[in-house]
Amino acid sequence: MILSPDPPPLGAPGAGAPLILTLAMDERSTAFFETQRRRYFPPERNLIPAHLTLFHKLPGENRAAIERDLAAAAATQARFPLEVTGLRFLGRGVSYALHSPALALLRQGLASTWAPWLGPQDRQGHRPHVTVQNKADPETAKSVLAVLQDRFAPFTATAEGLQLWRYLGGPWDHLATFAFAGEPP
Repeated sequence: MILSPDPPPLGAPGAGAPLILTLAMDERSTAFFETQRRRYFPPERNLIPAHLTLFHKLPGENRAAIERDLAAAAATQARFPLEVTGLRFLGRGVSYALHSPALALLRQGLASTWAPWLGPQDRQGHRPHVTVQNKADPETAKSVLAVLQDRFAPFTATAEGLQLWRYLGGPWDHLATFAFAGEPP
């Protein structure tokens, strides 16, 4: 596990801020998605790196328990493939769709553990994706979708760990990365 600087003490500003959990991917795939995001996301709104969100809003006041759960999950989880299967039109943006049975199982396990803490968005079905454009004019988004579809070829990314972030009202603060350490099946 790699931790960022110490969190703010309880009661300090930001200590109870919501937490976001994302999936860490291999360098090549991360660079690809980040390049696409920098190219197509409106720059004034692009405050965070390209990411695959697993949970949108976990309670910051439960950070210690969440980190323990993530460390335990990562210790037994091997790296696994993620199939990048296509593109999705978001109305005002575009995302890459991903599929992985191993990811579905991992997320289901964490969702079960954290069920009392999950809000409506995190209780609904998970459709893994990486958004590379959002909050754009719908016509611009349609044009970007057409360009990306013309160039798209399915590929495989590799899931390498879990990343925990603190939501700061726009930007995110990276708190920790939990690398997968389990042996492949």
